[in-house]
Amino acid sequence: MLVGLISIALLVAAQSVRAAPSAELWERWSAHDPASTTVLQHDAWDAFLSRYVSEHADGVNRVDYAGVSRADKRKLADYIDALTATRVSGLNRAEQQAYWVNLYNALTVVTVLDAFPVASIRDIDISPGLFSDGPWGKKLVTIEGEQLSLDDIEHRILRPIWQDPRIHYAVNCASIGCPNLQTSAMTAANTEEFLDAGAVAYINHKRGAEIVGGRLVVSSIYDWFEEDFGGDDAGVIAHLKQYANPDLKAALADVTKVSDDRYDWDLNGTVAFTKSSKKRKTAQEWRSRGS
Repeated sequence: MLVGLISIALLVAAQSVRAAPSAELWERWSAHDPASTTVLQHDAWDAFLSRYVSEHADGVNRVDYAGVSRADKRKLADYIDALTATRVSGLNRAEQQAYWVNLYNALTVVTVLDAFPVASIRDIDISPGLFSDGPWGKKLVTIEGEQLSLDDIEHRILRPIWQDPRIHYAVNCASIGCPNLQTSAMTAANTEEFLDAGAVAYINHKRGAEIVGGRLVVSSIYDWFEEDFGGDDAGVIAHLKQYANPDLKAALADVTKVSDDRYDWDLNGTVAFTKSSKKRKTAQEWRSRGS
């Protein structure tokens, strides 16, 4: 009987990681005020990013989690408190998008700092549920009386409201395989530049797309969230071409399918921790976590 129960548990766990979270609108957060002229200040987050996020020669932006001072962690917490005290439903759409992206990224950084040192964000198992993995399902903040998790922000607000695949280049999951955490904050004024810069940087790095032996190997993000990139290989390739530099675009000219995908869940810190958790999985084993 015990063996049978274990087998069932493993089957359930395997099924639970086959598909990425769908973009399902939380209608509560669709409210906005097109006439609002309120401009949110993200100076504290911008200062944190400029101090602790650095561009490395390998093309991966790294966060100096180990170097964050108590004072700066407190300032980051105060910034999050200020965001959560904001009546976001009264903002215009542009301000809302920057609000949710910055909140998501700041919460992710604080979550890592609270658990640091860790080798991977997936080792921070605070989400509810027997087969949960990582922090994404944990209710971290309360806004306008509603408790929200990182999954809520990404999959129930950002993705369904804006329906823009570039969202995946804006939110950061604290991993090497993820699009870069940029060195400045997103604002309503710089949104298009911010999203395009994220797309260009990621797609033209081997983490995003690479031709290996004539075969197209992409980030697992394009597999997990294929629906956001056209729904099939052709849609993914068309998206890549839109932001590819001349060399990559030429290499993609005759490519008709995605041959493989990969993802690196190691922490995007300036200090590497090699001690593995028994919970760690490879990209092939884990198919349900995106940016």
